[in-house]
Amino acid sequence: MNITYIIGLVLAILVFLLGCVLGINIGPAAAAAQKPLFEFNPGNLWNFFDAASIFIVIGCTFAIVVASFPASTLSSIPKHFGVMLNAGKFNPMTYIDQLVDLAQTARKNGLLALEGKANEQEDPFFKQAIMLIVDANDPDKVRAILENDIDCMSARHEDAAALYDKASSVAPAFGMVGTLVGLINMLASMDPTSGGGDLGKDMGTALITTLYGCILAHMIFGPIANNLRIRDGEEVLCKQIIVEGIMSIQSGENPKALREKLLTYIPQGQREAASSSAGSGGE
Repeated sequence: MNITYIIGLVLAILVFLLGCVLGINIGPAAAAAQKPLFEFNPGNLWNFFDAASIFIVIGCTFAIVVASFPASTLSSIPKHFGVMLNAGKFNPMTYIDQLVDLAQTARKNGLLALEGKANEQEDPFFKQAIMLIVDANDPDKVRAILENDIDCMSARHEDAAALYDKASSVAPAFGMVGTLVGLINMLASMDPTSGGGDLGKDMGTALITTLYGCILAHMIFGPIANNLRIRDGEEVLCKQIIVEGIMSIQSGENPKALREKLLTYIPQGQREAASSSAGSGGE
């Protein structure tokens, strides 16, 4: 579970709501009036609700996103949330341990013995990589196929993140559109021949739409796009480890040397922990 995303989002919402209802009385005037330092006015929340603003910002943002992307990308939105929240799916050490185990099997029994290991794999990329060397393909061909697979996968992931980038850029723009709508209505209401109007409501629409646009862009869509790119980076790293490990197994590299090579893909602190656990496991 991506707990940092949930904590950050909830904290941002709570801070925003607190800022809407909290009053801080400081200064000589507040002291003279003997006002409390903090005042809470929950009724102020209604000042930040405007149906017309919600309709303009959310409705238009959704419409432009739909107009900008194919149905196949839009239909994957529920999947995007699942990927974003699943922070522990790609663990480099899991793949390193499996590759070292494969190297030991191949060293003892040959590459053909890996076919059974391939059938046990749930990761289709890992299974494909193993079967490519079991089938005695040329090493350059194996690397080219696997690296092309990674590039295409990363491009698809970037298309998914681009959807939320688009929404993040469109939402503030329609916030400004809503501001213009509110100002136009306000100016029209100031015409003496119109009999006057509700200037406060029109001005509220003008300002609140900008607020809604900023909230959507920076509290909702921006973090989603960033988290999707982080998940992509984690998956790409694990697949690069698979490629390097599979190529080393095909060339007959020593399992211990293979482990040391693959550990260079992870941070130093994790390497030391992995080395110490491997050492204690061998005793």
